[in-house]
Amino acid sequence: MSLQEKVMAEMKAAMKAKDSTKLEALRAVKSAILLANTESSSKNGLSEDEELKLLQKLVKQRKESAAIYKEQGRADLAEPEEKQAEVIESFLPEQMSEAEIEARVDEVIAKTGASGMQDMGKVMGTVTGEIAGRADGKTISSIVKRKLS
Repeated sequence: MSLQEKVMAEMKAAMKAKDSTKLEALRAVKSAILLANTESSSKNGLSEDEELKLLQKLVKQRKESAAIYKEQGRADLAEPEEKQAEVIESFLPEQMSEAEIEARVDEVIAKTGASGMQDMGKVMGTVTGEIAGRADGKTISSIVKRKLS
């Protein structure tokens, strides 16, 4: 079952349940998928990696919006954004814990022989490629910086 099919099935369930927040989040996902499909040169649609990146981007947008609303004291606007982020996250694979990410970073540092901040790009590229979709780039970056500094 493709991501688009899963989203459509969830949309039907959300409509029946009259869950407007969930429906709004699912419509945003569907819209983003359709837009990406039209921009994509591939006739097969989006690859699994592209779908993951798309979902992560949507979650990140929602969380950033929620943070801005909270800063401005608008909890009434932040709450729906957070709920939408949760709905979209349900389509992402299980996220890795910081300890798991840290262990993976240690392995890559040992394997590549990285010794300082000048090797950060090499380490980041390898780690991000290996655990794509299962960890936030900001978290990976902070762990790599801490380990290499």
